[in-house]
Amino acid sequence: MAAFLGNLRNVVIVSFILALIFVAAYFSVYGGHADTIFWQAVFRWLHVIFGIMWIGLLWYFNFVQTRMMPQIPAELRPAVSKYIAPEALFWFRWAAAFTLLMGIILAWSRGFLIQAYTLGATEGFANKGHILIGVGMWLGTIMAFNVWVFIWPNQKKVLGLVEADDAAKAAAGRIAGQASRINTLLSIPMLVAMTMQQTLIG
Repeated sequence: MAAFLGNLRNVVIVSFILALIFVAAYFSVYGGHADTIFWQAVFRWLHVIFGIMWIGLLWYFNFVQTRMMPQIPAELRPAVSKYIAPEALFWFRWAAAFTLLMGIILAWSRGFLIQAYTLGATEGFANKGHILIGVGMWLGTIMAFNVWVFIWPNQKKVLGLVEADDAAKAAAGRIAGQASRINTLLSIPMLVAMTMQQTLIG
């Protein structure tokens, strides 16, 4: 058991196998036909999985790594910048992309993608649920945009993955840090929109 738990790849593979068994069980309980509602459930699961990874890493960067870096002795900081941060940023940026993609697919399959992204304008602002989920979707979209346009390109300079002088690295660090803090600011109201929408409006 210790050897199994010591191998992350195997743990994740078995976890996904167990998850797919649950998906199959829900498929059989639902009635054994993969209609639109069943696939919406699958896409919601994927949306939540990727979202947990994305927001979890966002909060790790803001609540742990960035806050603690000044207290780490200078000789130990390269361990974070050369090994931990690049790996965390890999999972962070792709989790952001797939969270957004699964959310868009889910909204499209439920028939309110355009209505939500226009904040209800296409239906005369009559559906308050579409306005509310639309605000949440825009917050998530802005956050994903920040990841790919501001955080990741600037973090590549900070981490030395692309060439930059000291002044450019310092400027890049400020931009990436501010974008990350904006995402932290937006993350909590965004999660309110996503969770309360499903519970109260559906």
